[in-house]
Amino acid sequence: MTDSNLPMSMDFRQLFPDPKTVELESLLDSLSLAERATAERPYVIANFVASVDGRATLKGRSGELGDDGDHAIFHGLRERVDAVLVGTVTLQVERYGRILGKSERRERRAQGGLTPEPLACVITRSGMVPTDIPLFRDPEARIVVFSATEVDLAGATAQTEAVRVDRGELTPTTALRHLRAYHGVASLLCEGGPTLFGSMLEEHVVDELFLTIAPKLAGGGRGPTISYGSELAHPDEVRLGWLLERRESLYLRYLL
Repeated sequence: MTDSNLPMSMDFRQLFPDPKTVELESLLDSLSLAERATAERPYVIANFVASVDGRATLKGRSGELGDDGDHAIFHGLRERVDAVLVGTVTLQVERYGRILGKSERRERRAQGGLTPEPLACVITRSGMVPTDIPLFRDPEARIVVFSATEVDLAGATAQTEAVRVDRGELTPTTALRHLRAYHGVASLLCEGGPTLFGSMLEEHVVDELFLTIAPKLAGGGRGPTISYGSELAHPDEVRLGWLLERRESLYLRYLL
């Protein structure tokens, strides 16, 4: 389901903290993400979907798992952040296009004093980015690419800035500090993939996790979990911010 097919308002059954029916747009409006930023880096949230048996993809893509409730949260979070950070593999596999495809969303952001669309951000060690995807072909898209080598932007018509970083310093933390200092990014949404999210967990730069548990079983296969990489020395404790339900899908907000 694309953003243009989604209703602008959607009700969920809140199970925690207070059982009641909630309207999604109002609930997301209450987040006030930018107000929680520090001077050093943006306030960082991550959003993922997973099957009941823990897979983050089915047939190689996360879209096989999500439903319209998951898609509504996905686009609703995008509307409320200053920047969206995505890994190059996820960009390529999911064929990313314009961050906010619905004009009503862009207009609401502008009325609220935000840029019409979030800044798209990418971290690449190889310098290779998928310039053939719709995102890099959209002249109105704004993209910042962090790389340890020269970036090949042949074919890109988007407004793209390449930031060269020493290989030993090319980390999510470095990128977040740059975005805060030079682009005024106060809130950032990480959409994966698992390797990028794993690195961010290792560096302890994630503040919240929005996780949809899809009522589906992936079974076998090699689909990843939502994070991949080095195991943490000690498991991070999280607190449940809310638990929503809609058509047997569960939508959790965790505070890290």
